[in-house]
Order: sequence, then structure tokens, then C-alpha cells
Amino acid sequence: MSAETLIKVAIADDHKIFRDGIKMALSGRANLRMLWEAEDGKDMMHKISIKQPDVLLMDIRMPEIDGINAIQLIRKEYKDLRIIVLSMYDDQQMINKMMEMGANAFLTKTTDPGEIYEAIITCMEEDFYFNALVDNAQKSRLMQNKSVRQRYGNNTPISFSEKEIKVLQLLAEDKTTDEISKAIFLSPRTVETIRQNMKNKVNAKTIGGLIMYAMRHKIID
Repeated sequence: MSAETLIKVAIADDHKIFRDGIKMALSGRANLRMLWEAEDGKDMMHKISIKQPDVLLMDIRMPEIDGINAIQLIRKEYKDLRIIVLSMYDDQQMINKMMEMGANAFLTKTTDPGEIYEAIITCMEEDFYFNALVDNAQKSRLMQNKSVRQRYGNNTPISFSEKEIKVLQLLAEDKTTDEISKAIFLSPRTVETIRQNMKNKVNAKTIGGLIMYAMRHKIID
């Protein structure tokens, strides 16, 4: 992406003061253009269907359609849209859930405007922005999984999300990353991230090892 590339940004949040603050913070960036703003999830989905932004700054808790349901709807239709979650909450389970569902970054609403800008640029160039918040949430989940294995033995099944199971099933069918991406409406990079996270969960070195684990524990047939 060249320095001259104009990035179309949209923001969805039910607090006008927060939306105004974000717009003001980003207004001095010549390579960004605020495309629109939405005050709830329903309004957001309608506006995306009319004018699709490159990057969406989205709250989790919104009226009409919340961020959890919205991200599922977005990923079915707009898999290339970069979603940056901006939330008041830094719950690690929620962070992992939103990233697994297709968010490209997760920031708190107290994040410095400079980092929000950095996240926008990084998501456009590299698909994801991994900050300390996301890294710590993922490390915590991996440590929890490791603790379970140590306590109950390696034969104890580890839980997988619905999205992870879909990816597992398609991997077992020998589908490529691009084929999986098209089948479940996610970007190839997101599929690769889910795949690596699952390998980490079960401490598998290869995709074959991951699939063997899933079949042994009846996670997939």
C-alpha cells in the first residue's frame, strides 16, 4: 500500500461524543477519509451495504445489532473489510472470541489516537494488528489449555469454537487455505491464524497432527 492510498474509514458506536472524538483525532491524517458513522448495529449494516469502508471501527455493545452478531453478518458478505473492535472492556475471553470470529484488531476505548492510526495502517497492510492486549489474551488461553493437559493428561479433549470446527472439517477434506476462506467467508490470513491457534491448543506440530487429534477425540468424523 503506497503512502498516497486513501483509506476509507467508518465508525459504529452508540455514543456521539466518542464518535466525535475519534473523528477529530483522525482528522489530521491526510491518507484517511471518514466515510460515515453509525449509532447502532442496524444502521451500521445498512450503511455498509451502501458504501463499504476499508476499515470499520466498531464497538461491541450497540443497540439493535451488537458487535458479536454484527461481525458474523459482516464476515458472510464482506470478508475483506478490516474490523477494528474498540471496546470499554478488555476481557480476555471476549478478545479471543472477537479475533476468532474475524476481527482484525482489538483496542480499548482508552487507546491513544496514534495507536488507533497505527492499527488502521497495519490492518490494511498486514491484515491484523496484534497489540499487547491481544497477545496476552492468546497467551493466557494457551497457558490454560496447557494447564488442563498437565492436570488431566494429554488425552483430555480441548474445546473448539464452532468456527474452528468448520476449519478443521475442511482441513480434513484436504481443502486449501483459499478454498476454506471462500467456504466460510473469512480472509485467508484469518484462516491461517485460526489454524495456527488450533495447532497451539493441542500442541500439534503439523496439520496432520491436528487432524489426528480432532478425529481421535471425535471433534470431527
